[in-house]
Amino acid sequence: MSRQGILNTGMVLALLSLAGCASGPGGSVYVPAGGEASSAPEPPRTTENNEKPQVWRKSEQPEVRKPEQAPRSSKPSYSDAGDELSPAALSLVREADRLLSNGNAEGAIVRLERAQRIAPRSAEVYFKLSEAYVAGNKLGTAEQFTLKGLSLAGNDARLQRAGWLLLADIRRARGNVAGASQAEERASAL
Repeated sequence: MSRQGILNTGMVLALLSLAGCASGPGGSVYVPAGGEASSAPEPPRTTENNEKPQVWRKSEQPEVRKPEQAPRSSKPSYSDAGDELSPAALSLVREADRLLSNGNAEGAIVRLERAQRIAPRSAEVYFKLSEAYVAGNKLGTAEQFTLKGLSLAGNDARLQRAGWLLLADIRRARGNVAGASQAEERASAL
């Protein structure tokens, strides 16, 4: 018998002995050394205590934290006044004022639009933007920004008066004399 034949015969015998150790359905594959199959311990059951009502002791219950409430501020509410200017926005407004005094309306508008993104609810920024658009001879846009600023001025009479007077000037420049008079009346009523 050749060496290859011996190797093949050995492999066939090994496979047959492994197949003989395996058992069919329902029987155990493992046979202990004593010859008898012992029963394996049952795994722990998780459903054993399901019939008993679960009692939670206060010490075992997870602690539920209540969200802390923000302290109330003495400042007016959101609808009563717009945002105050942050230092960054205030710096941009001052830079825009400098540019406006030098006749650079477009540069001022760019700075004020950045300030508007920082403080989107600040009436002062909208009024400054309106002034910059007036300097750039864009009166329609200036009137819209003034109206937006007036809507954000809240209860601040000084800011409202400044906005109404600015609106009166813009309307007069656009030829809307009646609208300018109405704006001046609103300013004088404050």
